[in-house]
Amino acid sequence: MRFLRALFLLILLTAVAGCGQRAEQGESEHAATDEDAIVLAAYRQLAPGENDGYYCSRILDVWEPLITADEETGEPAPCLATSWEMLEGGRVWVFHLRAGVRFHDGTPLTAQAVVTNLDWMAKEPRSTAFYARSRKTYYPNLVHVEALDELTVRMTFSQPNINQLYNMMNFGSPVYAPSCLADDGNFSGVAVGTGPFRIVENVKDRYVLLERNENYYGEKARARRIMVRSIPSPEVRFAALKAEEIMGVLDLNAMPPVLAEELAQDERFAVSTSRSIMVRYLAMNGTRHPFDDVRMRRAVSLLINRRLLVDALYLGYATPTMNLLSIASPFYKAFPVEQDATEAKRLAHEVLGDRRQKVVYCVNGADPIAKGEAELIAYWLADLGLDVRIEALESPMMTAVMRRGDYDMARSQQGLPSGDPLYVFNGFFSPNGTRNKALSLGYDNPEIDTLLAALNTEPDEGKRRAMFDRIQAISVAEQPLVPLYYDETIAVYNKARLTGYRALRYGVSLREVKWR
Repeated sequence: MRFLRALFLLILLTAVAGCGQRAEQGESEHAATDEDAIVLAAYRQLAPGENDGYYCSRILDVWEPLITADEETGEPAPCLATSWEMLEGGRVWVFHLRAGVRFHDGTPLTAQAVVTNLDWMAKEPRSTAFYARSRKTYYPNLVHVEALDELTVRMTFSQPNINQLYNMMNFGSPVYAPSCLADDGNFSGVAVGTGPFRIVENVKDRYVLLERNENYYGEKARARRIMVRSIPSPEVRFAALKAEEIMGVLDLNAMPPVLAEELAQDERFAVSTSRSIMVRYLAMNGTRHPFDDVRMRRAVSLLINRRLLVDALYLGYATPTMNLLSIASPFYKAFPVEQDATEAKRLAHEVLGDRRQKVVYCVNGADPIAKGEAELIAYWLADLGLDVRIEALESPMMTAVMRRGDYDMARSQQGLPSGDPLYVFNGFFSPNGTRNKALSLGYDNPEIDTLLAALNTEPDEGKRRAMFDRIQAISVAEQPLVPLYYDETIAVYNKARLTGYRALRYGVSLREVKWR
């Protein structure tokens, strides 16, 4: 294990030493002279542009949802909607809006503004690797939305939507100023929300500059200005922190565990962690031999030493799991993490006999941890009679290969944009699910199909929880894919210069961050 840690540290630090790239390339002339601005970095652009109508990340605290998630429990909690009622068995939902809220452009939050957002949401101008802006996903079977008065919105569905609050949490119910919504479903200019920060400048793939919203209805942000640079390379983000060109990193995958631990040895820096919404897993092509056989999928799951993966590659910043559903969901059920090499070999022999099987294992070539992980898993799988060839691909190519079914195994991940388990279960376990098809899982279980249908109309919370538990139990037994671990959000920052910086389930406590 120590050898593995040392190896990954050597690889990453060598990359740092050789990059020679400074992070200052993303500054604007205006921002560079602003000494008050706290400069942070993420691996991607967190704010959309004019022709980029995906969701503006909640990490920026620019927009707010109607319904948010309780940071501790994951249950639905008020935000722009302060209360609600479910009527007619879930066919009608009524939401009461917070009074006295204004968008960054000075216009008031009204029920009609919410209606306009939902109409705009239905346009779905483009697909994205980020969370898709799909009204069909977050508001299934919505047939009518109307403003009853200035602060009351009524939604009518063709079928009961018992789980609607969970659908709407966070990414399911963003509200923007109508002035920034373009007719084609994109943004017109910068995204304009109600949050404690507003966007001043947004330069695609370089940076977004935030300014405190002085008219925020709640507790105001402590920092006057924050710049978030886009720095895709973890090695460059590491070097920028060491050089104090940036003060902290945020977002998922902000800093690899090995580099975070290296920075923690420097008295200037601190590491804050929180449970992530992400589950890392092995997808297996269930449309062809040998992974169309549940015994082979079970064999792979039983052979993998998840604890060793977590300790060696993530230095404990992750937790082994058998469950695809994120622990961030209030419906998550824990199952014992099984490892049984003898049983794994027995099951594999039942499928392969004495023959050996060549398999292609795809990984994202930009992820050094995934590549190292693949080497270790490939070494283990040889004991099952599987001769693994690892293919490192760029993300778009990897997506295309998996959809075509031109692969055997692939390392991927799944988040939880809302609190609704059905977002995951319908996508992966329904035979027509989007993720089932995109990954060529070929999975079909009639009992799960029956449970998914019943969950749309069952109002009893206890019965619903039992159904969710049963779906998770079946998926753990049949392993249509192999969950590995859920990792933690790692936020590294300069503690000598900043205070109030702590990791949340999704992002950091941006409104609390300030100069010391």
